[in-house]
Amino acid sequence: MQQSNTALLIIDVINKMDFDGGEDLLENGLEMIDNLHTFKQEAKAKNIPVIYVNDNFGLWQDNAEEIVEECRKGRGRPIVEKMRPANDDFFVIKPKHSGFYGTQLDILLTQMGVDRLILTGLTGDMCVLFTANGAYMREYDLYIPEDLVASEDKKDNSNALQIMKRSLFADITPSVAFNFEKVMNQ
Repeated sequence: MQQSNTALLIIDVINKMDFDGGEDLLENGLEMIDNLHTFKQEAKAKNIPVIYVNDNFGLWQDNAEEIVEECRKGRGRPIVEKMRPANDDFFVIKPKHSGFYGTQLDILLTQMGVDRLILTGLTGDMCVLFTANGAYMREYDLYIPEDLVASEDKKDNSNALQIMKRSLFADITPSVAFNFEKVMNQ
């Protein structure tokens, strides 16, 4: 099995969505979740590691499965059930918006030999944006498929994607145009 220098990060899809605006996030998230699920399966078939980067919801002493079960109790249940992590997926618990702040994510990526990240998930205008910023400052190449990121507000999501494209030099080409073979050969 070939080791990939690319990792797929799935940000905050394990989510109760029990906050103001959660209804809108669920609605917009549901529009992209089938495509994200398919993309994840394609990445795994190409031996690209999958890393869930997720809020802790105050469950610091719990493991990934307990966080998943807790989030299944919220309105985000349809997304949680569709995107439940597999046993061979990694799960990084974050305390704030960025997947790098206060986590072991950078150490994990370094040990895996990763220098390219595919960022997907919720919320594009906050957690994906902050994680992308942290990745850019650590000199990771970024691919953030515009159709695999959702926010409460579609305009805010679009604006965040444009910032990531312009300021972080992220490729935001839709996932349907992504060439796994090209990435594997780089």
